[in-house]
Formats: sequence, C-alpha cells, structure tokens
Amino acid sequence: MLNKRTGEVLTQQLINWGVDHIYGMPGDSINELIEDLRKRKEEIEFIQVRHEETGALSAAAYAKLTGKIGVTAAIAGPGAVHLLNGLYDAKADSAPVLAIVGQVHSEEVGTGAFQEINLERMFDDVAVFNRRAETEAQLPDLLNQAIKEAYTYKGVAVLIVPDDLFAAKQKEEVRLTSGKYYKAEVSPSQTQLNEARQLIENAEKPIILAGQGTRQAKNELIDFAETIKAPVILSLLAKGVIPDNHPYCLGQLGQIGTKPAYHAMKETDLLILVGTQFPYRDFLPEDVSAIQIDNKSAHLGKYYPIEVGLPGDSKETLSALTKLVQSVEKRAYLEHYQEKMNEWRIAIQEEKRSTEDPLHAPQVMYELEKHVQPGAIISGDVGNVTVWLTRFLHLVNQKFILSGWLATMGSGLPGAIAAKKAHPEKQVIGVAGDGGFSMVMHDFVTAVKYNLPIKMIVLNNSKIGMIKYEQEQMGHLNYVTNLGEVDFAKFAEACGGEGIRIESYEELESKMKQAFISDQPVLVDVVIEDQAPLPGKIEYQSAVNFSKYIIKEFFESGNLDLPDMVKALKRLR
Repeated sequence: MLNKRTGEVLTQQLINWGVDHIYGMPGDSINELIEDLRKRKEEIEFIQVRHEETGALSAAAYAKLTGKIGVTAAIAGPGAVHLLNGLYDAKADSAPVLAIVGQVHSEEVGTGAFQEINLERMFDDVAVFNRRAETEAQLPDLLNQAIKEAYTYKGVAVLIVPDDLFAAKQKEEVRLTSGKYYKAEVSPSQTQLNEARQLIENAEKPIILAGQGTRQAKNELIDFAETIKAPVILSLLAKGVIPDNHPYCLGQLGQIGTKPAYHAMKETDLLILVGTQFPYRDFLPEDVSAIQIDNKSAHLGKYYPIEVGLPGDSKETLSALTKLVQSVEKRAYLEHYQEKMNEWRIAIQEEKRSTEDPLHAPQVMYELEKHVQPGAIISGDVGNVTVWLTRFLHLVNQKFILSGWLATMGSGLPGAIAAKKAHPEKQVIGVAGDGGFSMVMHDFVTAVKYNLPIKMIVLNNSKIGMIKYEQEQMGHLNYVTNLGEVDFAKFAEACGGEGIRIESYEELESKMKQAFISDQPVLVDVVIEDQAPLPGKIEYQSAVNFSKYIIKEFFESGNLDLPDMVKALKRLR
C-alpha cells in the first residue's frame, strides 16, 4: 500500500468488508473519495440520491433487511445535516450504518471556513462511533474500528474526513488492524432457564409478545408457542415474522393493533417478551409476572418489570426453552382468543371487500394482496398508512420494513430503493401516504435512474391524515392538516417512470394489475377518502374526545351531517 492514495486504501477496505454500494451525493469535501470510488465502480457502486436524507434512510433500511452494514456519504455542512434523520432512524431501530462525512480542508478546521460546522458535536448523540481523522495515517484503522463498532453496538458509526486526507498518499506500508467483526455469543444460564420454565408451567394464560429480534427465529417462535399453547402478538417491526393468518397469531398491539390482542394482553397472567423493547406500557398488563429474552443484557427489564431475564439470541433461547418446558395439550385461553381472532378477521375481510365509492384504504390493501408475491418485501411509511398496512395487508411469507422507533415520515420510498438493491430478484413494494411520500418524492427519479423496478403505492387523501385524527381524538378542531391535491402519477411520468392514477373502485382492479405487469418503476397514485385509523379497542376517553370534536365542528360550521356522525360513533363502539 506504499504511496497509494488514502481514498484508494479506504475503498479497498470497504470492498473487503463486503460493501458493494454506497448511498450519497457527491460534493466538494468528498470529491477525492468519489474519484477513488469511480475507479472501482464495478465492485462498489455509488448510488447518487437527490437528497442525503434519502441516502441515510436507504442505508438504514438496507441494514435492517440484511443485517449487513449500510453505508452513506455526504459533504460537510448542509450535506451532513441532511443525514441526521436517517441516521437517527438507524439508531432507533438498531441498524448498523456507516456514515462517511466530508469536512473542510485540514488546515481550515476550526477557522469558521465556508460550510464548516462542528460535526463531532452534531453527531455525538446519534453515533456509537464518532471520530474526525486528523492525519491520513489514522484513516485505515479508524475505518475498521468504525465498522466494528457499528456491528457490535448495532448503531451508527460516523467517520469525519477532511477532503485533503483522501488524496494524501500513505507514506509507508499500512499496517492494518483486523478487518473482521467477531460477534459475541450470549446465552442464559441453566438456572435462568429453569426459573423461566417454572413460571411458564405455572401460568394458565401465558402470552408471547415478539419483536424484530425474532426475525431469524420464525420456526423456533412457532414451535415454542405451539408447545406451551400460547397466543402470539407481534410488534410493528415484527410484522411478517410469522404469517398473519397463523392460528396462534393475534396481530399487533396498540393503536395499530387488533381487539383480540388488546383483550388477551389485559387478561394474561404471564407476559413473555421475545426480542422486543415494546415501549407502550398502557397496552401491557399490570402486575403480572414477565419473562424477557434479549441479546442485550441492558435491555432486560428496561421498559417492563420482569421476573426472569434471559440474555441470549432469540433463536437459541427459544429452542432451549421449548426442549425444557412441559408440553401443553390444550389451553382454553388460547382457544378463546383464536375464536375472537377469527371473528376479527371476518370483520376485517368485510371491510376490505367493500365495493363502494369513494375508495378507502382497506379496499386498496385487499387489491394489493392479490399481487404480492411470496418472498416479496414491503416497505411501509409512517402515518395512517402504517395502520392500513399492519391491520389490513395480510402477509404470509413476505418481509416488512419501516421506521419503527423514530417513526419518521418519508421512510417508504428509501426503504423500497434499498430493498431492491439488497434483493434485486425479489418483488419490492413501497406503500406511503401522500404526506410521507411528498417528503422524499424527488428520489423516485433515483429508482428510475438506476432501473429499480419498484412498485410505489401512494394513498392520496390530500391530508396528513394521522395528525388530523390525533387532533380529533384530543377533541380539537382540525387545523393545518390539509395538504392540497397533487397528481403523483404525472410526477412519476415526469421522472421517466410509469405513473398510474386510480380514482374509483371501478378502476382499482384493472389499473393495479397494469402496475404489476410493468417491468419499470411504477407509482400508483390512489385517491382515497379520508378515514380515521381507529384503534382495535377504543378507550373511553378517546370516544369522549371524539364526540367533543363532532360537537365543536357542528357549532363552528353550523352543519350537522347525522349519517356521518352516527357512522363515526358506531365505529367507536
């Protein structure tokens, strides 16, 4: 490596780490690195996004899907600032991401030069590794350490590099540290397993709440649930881990959840948390025994008081527990909620199969289901669309990704782009509301430019629907939630992709079919009627507040639409 450009050395290191693409926007403070990447473009592709936020969100989505490190790059100053939302998404959902961030010339650092900001301070909260290189000699080791820490802590590593250092020659043979990550294996003790077994065998109404940590433990989760005859509730990030129609599955919990899940959770006498940090205590039971499985010991008991903590991988720990516990032949608690869940599914199907106009989101989900292939990847956005996807789009053997803990709008399109890069052989579908999509819509042209034949479904009600509903739920009148009308299909065509607009039930089947026949990036703009994403179980205070909203609306406008009001109150039962 003697006399090689530092950027050349770093490019080779990235290739050695298995990085085959980077999301970013070129510019002055990383242009030296861009030149070295250009020379190796057959081995490591630079995906030019139109906004650095899209690059960071795509890197985070790639890491969530594959477990491999996602990489993004940006210039100093404004480019670096734009990364933050996507990097916080990675932090929140424990996704390993590397951000290579340019800085002003070494001799100008600290002088208030053009586009200089204090990057170390800015990235301090989001990153598990946050360093600025001061010499070219440091960079190879810093890059290795950044990637190792991103993997170890499942978080964001930020490497800040003044652009002149990329061009500087390595003055002597580079003695690299190890370019390999060694994963620590953690497992519970036999004593801890025995304590868990005793709780499970003494419980009459055990329930499992499974999170994203079970993504690689599908079979083990099902075997465990069937052995102890316990229903399974999935967190939002775990949707798709087991089929939505599995007889033990009660769907999701909380605002996005099902009524059977809500009541089963309130009735349980043993909560078994597996690979989840479910934060919504109001939806969890009070004063019951709890067992938690997590590969990070610090997470055990962090959000819910537990009696037994099992530090370990979900796959291995569930397998060990299944072998240890006494098999249960029959459990009335499970059978009761299986019956309730079947009733819920019938009600959901009736809503999805409506043929009425104007269109509503559940009808779109029903039509979409007909075209979703086995193994497909669904990238969801945040807002009302999250409810429609989790409650009405039934997955059997597909993957589902979205922004979970940060819940940032605009994650659907970047997730779809990343999914198609990660798995070009698979069908990839993005689903967003018009609010979320319009935050990142400029990067639909990125899918076109790189020939990524994603299918992007936009549920277009010309509103920030979730915020509108939140205002109503609080008893407030709606304010600044209307967005105005946009024809996203025409926008898609302007980008060079295919745009399809659906405005009625009569058009839904044929035009959705047209979209999925195409081998191009397609945007399907579906005009839908506004509909409140009511939770599976309505709390009393929410019903009271919603009634206040209806009354206020009447006195403000002077209009009382009795059919609409009655319909709204009926749905709140």
